[in-house]
Amino acid sequence: MSIAKFQATPFPAEAKSPAQACAHAATARPAVARMVEDIVGCKWSLAVLGAVRRGVVRPGALEHSIDGLSKKVLNERLAKLVRFGILEKHSYAELPPRVEYRLTGFGLEFCSLLDGIEALERKLGEGRTG
Repeated sequence: MSIAKFQATPFPAEAKSPAQACAHAATARPAVARMVEDIVGCKWSLAVLGAVRRGVVRPGALEHSIDGLSKKVLNERLAKLVRFGILEKHSYAELPPRVEYRLTGFGLEFCSLLDGIEALERKLGEGRTG
């Protein structure tokens, strides 16, 4: 087995230290295939995306519209979806503060992938029962 397979990946050009490289890795958007795997494998991410697509855009409303979803998990999923570039966060300079989440252009395209997966699942399900 070649040792070349185990060579370390170089730091991004802007990283000047291992700590900066780790910070970059934590905030960089992953490949689309990895995003699909991560989103489809997480029922809460799918539920949050579905609610935002139905027009539920405020965190409190999202929390109340999805049974069993805790505030902590909601905040984690929203942060992940923003980091992936699927949602964008709009903060309004009001008292009390108001935050809303909306699909980005990329998010709309990404959701079309999820729609395709759902359509395929329905088609396969019909084949099993028919």
